[in-house]
Amino acid sequence: MSFNWTLFFEPTPYGDGIYLNWLLDGIFVTVSLAVTAWIIAFVLGSLVGICRTLDNELLRKFAISYIQLFRNIPLLVQMFLWYMLFPEILTGSLKTWFVSGLSPNISSFIIAATALGLFTSARIAEQVRTGIQTLPKGQRYAAIALGLTNRQAYTYILLPNAYRRIIPPLTSEMTNIIKNSSVASTIGLIDLIGQIDRINESTNSIVEILCGVTIAFMLINYAVLTIMHIVEKYTRLPNMNHGG
Repeated sequence: MSFNWTLFFEPTPYGDGIYLNWLLDGIFVTVSLAVTAWIIAFVLGSLVGICRTLDNELLRKFAISYIQLFRNIPLLVQMFLWYMLFPEILTGSLKTWFVSGLSPNISSFIIAATALGLFTSARIAEQVRTGIQTLPKGQRYAAIALGLTNRQAYTYILLPNAYRRIIPPLTSEMTNIIKNSSVASTIGLIDLIGQIDRINESTNSIVEILCGVTIAFMLINYAVLTIMHIVEKYTRLPNMNHGG
């Protein structure tokens, strides 16, 4: 058996460059999807995680229900549910624009980012909750004693310290969201995984393509780990391991 490891530098049948360009397009879509979904997940996860630590019973129950809903339903199921329901939720000109005005790849991107962001937000919410609850209670009491409101205490004291503590699990979620983005190809998004079939149809070299995609995922995740290691290094407090 011989392997054609130079296929990525061969011209495509459509005259739009070489197959490496298709692979790079897939990487761009995958990274864009992961970043968009991460922003959604981080914002919603932080809000829900904060609600889990408040004294308000209604907000705590809402947060618990939110986490249980999105964390316990498989991502693939959520992806298909959003694929079927998202256009039906929209009405009027907005629905017409989404269904007919956007290219299929962009509409699939929006749906995938929403599903992936909500799924990951439930996991981040638990990490934010844990980060806040592991802080010494004296920090909250000191904030109140200084006359800060509950919102100010969270904004200026609790959340900055909590985020520093949970950088390692957040890093893990970043790499997970990149890997989980591969599910988006099931709803028609032409991302890094979606390029596998596209390139294979023209080259019939599935082994080489899979190796190229594997290396691409490894490089993306390695870049994320490197960046987050630098962030953790420069945000760590000297006495963090001793109670912040």
